[in-house]
Amino acid sequence: MNTGKWIRFACILGLWLFLVYLLWTRAEHNFMMVFTIVASAIIVFVPLYKKYIRK
Repeated sequence: MNTGKWIRFACILGLWLFLVYLLWTRAEHNFMMVFTIVASAIIVFVPLYKKYIRK
């Protein structure tokens, strides 16, 4: 991966972490919140992994 791809990956990761932080601090902690975080991680990072890392 070249530098541009790493920067894009880092920006998406940072945005996802920020949104997870907002969800974690403002919502009540239960199974649905944890499920939402895990599902969003799968939806966001599996396609990025397939596109940029696994070749």
